[in-house]
Amino acid sequence: MNRREFLQCAAILMSGATASQLGFTLNEEQTVYLASAPNYNTNPVDYFSDGQRKIVAAMSEVIIPRTDTPGAIDAGVPAYIELMVANWLNEGERVIFNAGLTDIEDRIPVQYGKPFNQLSAQEQLEIMEALEEAESDSPWYEFGNVLREFISDAPFICQFKELTVWGFFTSQEGASQVLRYDPMPMYFDGDTALAPQDSSWSTFL
Repeated sequence: MNRREFLQCAAILMSGATASQLGFTLNEEQTVYLASAPNYNTNPVDYFSDGQRKIVAAMSEVIIPRTDTPGAIDAGVPAYIELMVANWLNEGERVIFNAGLTDIEDRIPVQYGKPFNQLSAQEQLEIMEALEEAESDSPWYEFGNVLREFISDAPFICQFKELTVWGFFTSQEGASQVLRYDPMPMYFDGDTALAPQDSSWSTFL
């Protein structure tokens, strides 16, 4: 099983959805894995400290805030990120993630007098934009670099964004309340025009 296939399995275990609802088909290895895997919703991972969980929740909400639709916290993204860091990242990737999270945990209170999760929304956004600017030469930002395998040496902010987006749009909230559902069976139109305010499509109702 490659790493993207494992990520798909993790999305199913976290959301309680099925592969068909999320829009992909499982191979035999994934099916066997899911049949024997623990239920991640009833067996939560205990990897982050309480302070780190608050930072992760706040950072994920900066990326996908609650508006008239659910935000990252509503969709359970912080728990998904903790699960992925603990069980899915390899050791090198985990070192990068842990170092980035520790930097936010240690540096921000010194600079701002408060932990990240207690800062204003504008301050949080400015900090995360500065992280992106500092890493803007990473291959992760290359134009058209989509639907890729997870880049092992991607900077912390890139890891965090990718996990946040994956966790959100494979959640029930993200797939059913933010993406749009097309109930017409056995039909696909790859040239459907979208207005600026339109969201993309989901197969998950």
